[in-house]
Amino acid sequence: MSTDRATPPAVKPVLAAGQEDDPGEDVASPARRDLADVPLAPSFGGGGLHDVFKRRYLLKLLVQKEIQARYNASVLGLLWSYVMPLVRFSMYFLVIGIVIGLHKNVPNFAIHVFCGLVFVTFFTETFAAGTRSIVRNKAIVRKMAMPREMFPVASTIVSAVHAFPQLVILVVAAIASGWVFDATALGAGLLGFVILALFGTGLALLFSAGNVYFRDFGQIVALLTIFTHWAVPMIYPYTRLSTSEAGGTWFEQVYLANPLAEGVLLLQRAFWVPTCLGQEACTGPDAMPSDLFMRGFVMVGIAVIFLFVCQWIFTRLENNFAERL
Repeated sequence: MSTDRATPPAVKPVLAAGQEDDPGEDVASPARRDLADVPLAPSFGGGGLHDVFKRRYLLKLLVQKEIQARYNASVLGLLWSYVMPLVRFSMYFLVIGIVIGLHKNVPNFAIHVFCGLVFVTFFTETFAAGTRSIVRNKAIVRKMAMPREMFPVASTIVSAVHAFPQLVILVVAAIASGWVFDATALGAGLLGFVILALFGTGLALLFSAGNVYFRDFGQIVALLTIFTHWAVPMIYPYTRLSTSEAGGTWFEQVYLANPLAEGVLLLQRAFWVPTCLGQEACTGPDAMPSDLFMRGFVMVGIAVIFLFVCQWIFTRLENNFAERL
């Protein structure tokens, strides 16, 4: 009697990105069919954000996909990026500025409000869209070997694309109000934008990972964004906080510890202050923090550390994304 046993078919390992399949292997074999639905193993070696920008072409495709998906079957398309902030600005200006009468105490109140509104909207869109990005793209996350950080980063870029038309309107309105370009204003604007972009991306990474495990994170983001318009000197001037009537120096320091408030103040220094030079409300001792730029650079350093911490947490959680999704 023969003692030979049938040798089971060899199971070929899952291919990593960049490897070529063996054309001689039977694609219809049972082993290949069983492996067809196995999620691809990441091949980026934990490169994180660095690996995201190494794959710029893939990031570009993802950004284009997000923009097309947002305006799919829309008649106005990208024009909604102009319409929505203008409607929101009109409500703030009419109610807070005209009805309550705050515009009488704040020179160029429209520029003051719109400057904060443009960049706060950029931050909140980055935060909210980034939180949903992993769950929204779960089919891609489960099947493709790519850095998962690419989805929150793409949300930041898409938010910046949508903020650009609003920025154009802001610059035109500021020039019409007497704004003149200078290096200090440009530096303040860049510094403020970097602070909001870094913190927005960090929060998007952190909350997108949490949202995979618990969908409550999406509701938490919606709750937090309610406070963003009131936690910055946008509808009201900073002078309301920099006086002793606001509760003293300790309250001001706690307020300025908010990176969103610091970013908006820098952006107001860039676009609003140059339109009302010589007026006490814009250039007086209480109009802006005396150490505004120093605080800005410190906040950028904190934002970079915060981003790396969020990246580290994201990396620890992403191994179970495919199971949870």
